[in-house]
Amino acid sequence: MVECISLFSGAGGLDVGAVNAGVRILRAVEFDPDAAQTLRLNAHPHTRIECEDICDLDFTEHRDSARDLIVIGGPPCQPFSKNGYWVKNENRLIERDPRNMLSQFLRAVDEARPKAFLFENVESLRHPTNKHALAAFLAQAEKLGYRCTTHLANAADYGVPQKRKRVFIFAVRASTHNIPEPRPTHSANPADNLPPHVGVGNFIKPFAGAQYSEASEVVSGGTYEAELRHVPPGENYMALAKLPNYEGRTFRAGGRFWNFLYKLHPDHPSITIAAQPGPWVGPFHWNNRRLRAPEAAAIQTFPVGYRFAGSRRSVQKQIGNAVPCLLGEAMVSHLLEHM
Repeated sequence: MVECISLFSGAGGLDVGAVNAGVRILRAVEFDPDAAQTLRLNAHPHTRIECEDICDLDFTEHRDSARDLIVIGGPPCQPFSKNGYWVKNENRLIERDPRNMLSQFLRAVDEARPKAFLFENVESLRHPTNKHALAAFLAQAEKLGYRCTTHLANAADYGVPQKRKRVFIFAVRASTHNIPEPRPTHSANPADNLPPHVGVGNFIKPFAGAQYSEASEVVSGGTYEAELRHVPPGENYMALAKLPNYEGRTFRAGGRFWNFLYKLHPDHPSITIAAQPGPWVGPFHWNNRRLRAPEAAAIQTFPVGYRFAGSRRSVQKQIGNAVPCLLGEAMVSHLLEHM
C-alpha cells in the first residue's frame, strides 16, 4: 500500500480523498488547533496527528522507507503577495522562513524523499504577480529530482457540486517523462460527451430538517433580507434590476462582488464555499437562509457524519479552506496511476 505524509492538512479534505484513493496516511501536520482536533476526530488510529509549526519538524525518518511514499498538501498562500521574493534569492526557497510555506513543503519533500508528491494551491498562484513563485517552486522541485506537471482543476469537472478552481502540481522522482494532466469526468459542455456538472440539491437535501437548523442561518430583519428574497435561485444581486414588477432596491452591475446575494439553484453546482464570507456573501440556500455547516461540508463532499471541532466561525473557515474530498480523490488517484 502507498503511504502518505500530509502537510498543511487543514480539516482533512485532501486526506479524505487520499484515503478513498487507497492511501494510508502515516502523518498529518496542521498548525491550527481546531483543524488538528478535527483531524483527530476523524483520523484512522495509525495516523500521527501533529499540531505543530512545520518549521520545527523533521521528516528524515521517512527517507529510508522501502515502501512507496507520497507527500500531499496545500501550503498557505500569504507569501505570494511578496513580489519578487524568491526571484531575488532562489536559495531562500529551502530556508526556514516562516513567511514562505512553499519552501517548507519542499524542505519536507527533500528530507523525506518520497516517490512522488501532490501540491495544491489557489488559482491565483498562476497570476502574473505570483508566477515567479510558481516558477521558482518548479525549478527547485526539479533540482530535487522531480518531474512536475501543473494542472488547473475545476472541482465541478470531477463530480463536485461546486465551481472551485485550484492549482495542482503532480511530481514524480526520477521520472523520465511528465505526468499527463488528468482528464475531467464531468462537463458543462454536452459536446464533451461527459456527464453534466452535478447540482447541489441531492448533496444538501439530507440536512433540510429542523434538527440541523442554526441560529446563524436566519436572515429575517437583516439589511438585505428583502433583496435576497427576490433573487431567483442560481443568480445574484444583478438579477434584481431585471425582475418584472419589482420595486425594491437594485444595485449597479459591477458595484458589488459577484457573490453578493448569490442564491443556490438545486440543479446547479454551487459557487466556491468561502472560508470567511461577509454577512451577505453567498451562496445562500434557495429557501432564503444562510447555509448550515453540514450543508457547506456536503458541498465540499466531506463524508456524511464528518465531525468538525471549534466554534461555528472556525468550522466555516475549516470547511471553506478545504480541498473538496472528491477532487482530492481524483487528483491523488491520478498521481498513483502515474508514479
